[in-house]
Amino acid sequence: MDENQKILLEKITNSIKSTVDAKKIGVAFSGGVDSTMMAKILSSLGYDVTLLTVGFKDSHDIMFAKQVNELLGLPHKILEIVPKTFEKISKDINTKIKTDNLSWNENCIAFYYVSKLASKIGIRTVVTANGIDELFCGYNAYRDVVSDGESAVLELMEKKLANEIEMMKAVNLISSENEVKILQPLLTFDFINFAKKIPLDEKIHDKDDLIRKHIIRKLALSVGVPEVSATKRKKALQYGTKIHKTLLKSR
Repeated sequence: MDENQKILLEKITNSIKSTVDAKKIGVAFSGGVDSTMMAKILSSLGYDVTLLTVGFKDSHDIMFAKQVNELLGLPHKILEIVPKTFEKISKDINTKIKTDNLSWNENCIAFYYVSKLASKIGIRTVVTANGIDELFCGYNAYRDVVSDGESAVLELMEKKLANEIEMMKAVNLISSENEVKILQPLLTFDFINFAKKIPLDEKIHDKDDLIRKHIIRKLALSVGVPEVSATKRKKALQYGTKIHKTLLKSR
């Protein structure tokens, strides 16, 4: 682990400690590099971690999460979404959050199921790795602007962060119905300010960079994330769970 990775790990650790008070927690887990790294760090800090995975039967996230956790060996609970009740639940959530933003609806639906699973097994706090894609150029949209220079990347980053922070308020509105709080340690003010200052080439190289989040992937390997997770390009939550596909069909 080089010096930059050590500093990043220290900042993530500090942010977790300042955000996550409960010792018994769930981690929203897809098997991707972000959620797997978060689970590994939380476990190393002494938290009682249970991995929580949701999705339709045979969805990418369920299958990949199982594969990755065969290497991690952490407690793991899975909730398969029931198709016959999905349409009503998705419509109820849309009514409550009052937005036509498809991504917001999909994420709120996903976290409704995550919080339902957590509540069922007596967990009231769920930790996510939200913020990594925004701060470390995980989205393809960063490839579209990187040729325009760092200022263009930072401008896009500000928009992505503002959207994510507001969206997670809606997510918590929905999860509160199951008496579960969703925490995002990597969206704290201090961590955001730190992460913005990390050199751009530690995040994305150029418009052809399909991998991105390079310093995150290196740190993940250093803390024991399996290579199959650390190096894989991962589908977004709404795609990996098949929520996006099913929601579009129900409209």
